[in-house]
Amino acid sequence: MELSPMELFQKEAPEVAAAFNGLIQTLVASKGLDEKTKQLIYIAMKTAMGDDRAVRAHIPMAKSLGASREEMIDAVLMTLTVSGIAGVLKVLPLIVEMYDTQ
Repeated sequence: MELSPMELFQKEAPEVAAAFNGLIQTLVASKGLDEKTKQLIYIAMKTAMGDDRAVRAHIPMAKSLGASREEMIDAVLMTLTVSGIAGVLKVLPLIVEMYDTQ
């Protein structure tokens, strides 16, 4: 069985992976933004980077926190002025497909 990129990271650099996970947990625990907003921001940032794999992982998290289909689409569309159309065209179909099927 092939390891996912994150599993490979954890296997090959366990100390660095643990530190990275600690950073993520600290950010998640911060109180400035609610969890749903953080997920929408993460989806937008990863869309701007063209990282559809990360977006795919965060769509169900955002949905479980109450993010609507429209909120996720707006988060994706917000990236147009930053990174252009490429990320939007890559991620928008994921939002529509995954939101409607999960």
